[in-house]
Amino acid sequence: MATKIRLTRMGSKKRPFYRIVAMDSQTRRDGRALEILGYYNPMLNPPDVKVDMEKVNYWLGQGAQPTDTVKAILKKQA
Repeated sequence: MATKIRLTRMGSKKRPFYRIVAMDSQTRRDGRALEILGYYNPMLNPPDVKVDMEKVNYWLGQGAQPTDTVKAILKKQA
C-alpha cells in the first residue's frame, strides 16, 4: 500500500479549507483518511497552518510520500 500525505478539501463553495491527511494513494481526494495530521486555511492573511509534526514524522518514517503542496507547507513550518 503506497501512502501519501496530501490535502483533502473541506469548506463551502469559494471558501476552501484543507486538512493535511495521510491516505492510501489510490483513495479519491475526499475519501476516508488514515489519519488527520493538521489543517491549512488559505483564506486568511497570512494563511493559517497547524501541523502535528510528531504524526507527520511517524508517517514519513513509515514510507509515506508528501505531495508537492504539502512538502512546501511542511518546509515553511520547520
